[in-house]
This record gives sequence, structure tokens and C-alpha cells, in this order.
Amino acid sequence: MKTVTIYTDGSCEDNPGRGGWAAILKYNGKERIISGGEPETTNNRMELTAALKALQALKRPCTVKLHTDSQYLRHAFINNWIRKWQSNGWITSNRQPVKNQDLWKELWKQNQIHDVQWIKVKAHANNKLNNRVDQLAVKARNRIL
Repeated sequence: MKTVTIYTDGSCEDNPGRGGWAAILKYNGKERIISGGEPETTNNRMELTAALKALQALKRPCTVKLHTDSQYLRHAFINNWIRKWQSNGWITSNRQPVKNQDLWKELWKQNQIHDVQWIKVKAHANNKLNNRVDQLAVKARNRIL
């Protein structure tokens, strides 16, 4: 299986508000950038969208090192929140519907296709690729009217 390194980030002006997402996919010395945005969204939704779009961009099953500064996204997988939500009918431990279910369900499907390692990155720190993907997400957000 190919190993792909991915950096993702989401950005939102106000929350909710105008948002953008971006991902950098790296494989075998090559790089691909994808991005987009929505006029009325949340930061969490943009973080999830960045990861989802990046995984969907892969043409075949891969080993993925997905770097994110979203603890919400990362913990859903490494702490098995997503499995608990599924088994509880997409209800949280606080008996509330899980937000962004559409994205979580699609992320779960992608997580089953790929061998994803959810890697923590500190936001706005000294990580060149994380800072770059953050700038790309902001640019994508700013393209939204």
C-alpha cells in the first residue's frame, strides 16, 4: 500500500460564518493541494470537510498519515467516540444528536478504506506544512463572498 502524508485545516470567520478548508497531500515527492469553502458554516465543519475531501481524493486504499490540529476530529477516531456514536444511534453521551453526522458518516467510510493514522499537530506553532495549510484554508475562506 502507498503511504500518503496529508495535512488538513479548516478556518471560519466568526463561528458560524464564512468558512474555508484546505489539504496538502504528499506522496513520493509530489504534492497536491485541494481547498474549498462555504458561506455559512462552522470551524468544526471545515476541519471535518478538509479531512474528508483529502481522503476522498485518494484513488485507491492507502496508508495515510493525516496531520490535524483539530482535537475534535482526531479524538473521534483515536478515542473511539465515532464507534460509540454509531452504536448509540448517533447520539452523544449527553443525549444530544451528534453534530455534522453527514460528514462523520462519510469520514467513517473513508477510515474503513484507508489505514489512517490521526496525528496531532499543534495549531499555529512552528510546523511549516501545518502553517501553510492554515494559510490555504484562510485563502479559501476569503474567496467566499
